[in-house]
Amino acid sequence: MRTPVVMTLGMVLAPCGLLLNLTATLAPGWRLVKGFLNQPVDVELYQGLWDMCREQSSHERHCNQPDLWGYFEAEPVRVARALMVTSLATTALGLLLASLGVRCWQEEPRFALAGFSGVVLFAAGLLSLVPVSWYNHFLADRTVLPADASPVTVHVSYSLVLGYLGSCLLLLGGFSLALSFAPWCEGRCRRRRKEPPGSPRRSSISTVHVDWPEPALPPAIKYYSDGQHRPRPAELGAARKPKAGFPMPRPQPGAFTNQLDVLRGEDAHSPGDSLGSTQPCHASLPCDSDL
Repeated sequence: MRTPVVMTLGMVLAPCGLLLNLTATLAPGWRLVKGFLNQPVDVELYQGLWDMCREQSSHERHCNQPDLWGYFEAEPVRVARALMVTSLATTALGLLLASLGVRCWQEEPRFALAGFSGVVLFAAGLLSLVPVSWYNHFLADRTVLPADASPVTVHVSYSLVLGYLGSCLLLLGGFSLALSFAPWCEGRCRRRRKEPPGSPRRSSISTVHVDWPEPALPPAIKYYSDGQHRPRPAELGAARKPKAGFPMPRPQPGAFTNQLDVLRGEDAHSPGDSLGSTQPCHASLPCDSDL
């Protein structure tokens, strides 16, 4: 079975979102501050969640700058730290579940597990989108996010943009994987419709015994496959075959009382003679009247 499109799309977007959010969390580029007094015009200060870096176009970047305004103690920065780290851990868990559900090494995907991983990734996207949006909302508010006084200006930096993109990719990837619940729910509903309410669960197809009709075997196999010496079908049929036609009437045998009657029957030449008609007496044989 081919991998569904929604699973493939989710497995592509979610790792990209994880990479972007990881870069946004670690990179010191959430806010750009420039325009300092008594400083060169090209001096810029990049503020992140964990570090500050001072950069000048003609010099190298210098990180680990001192926090002169209490920037790291601001509430949006502390909340962003906690939520971004939680989002990264949740994304890693969602990708692990997705890899088990999408089944790169199995014949069919696990739709329920893939859908649950989509829900986890969608939650990870929300966890990263909330701190990014909150930080962006108070970006120019110096009472919430401290910065030097005017004429210093603050701008959105690249880490904030990466955080937005990573959150959106996680939301899309999680939603795409969550669509895997549709085939799973459809299969469960189909099974419930087939089974009557309150009936015991049917056994697996591997345990069902089917009584197939006995196939019609040739006479040789039928009479000699079991090892018994039975008469051949031809002989069995000949012994039981009824005779054709009808019996012909036969004359009753004559009842003879003595030898003379037998000899008289053999010498008869006509039906009348054989039935005991009167014959002339001979000198050698006595007549009936003499007896």
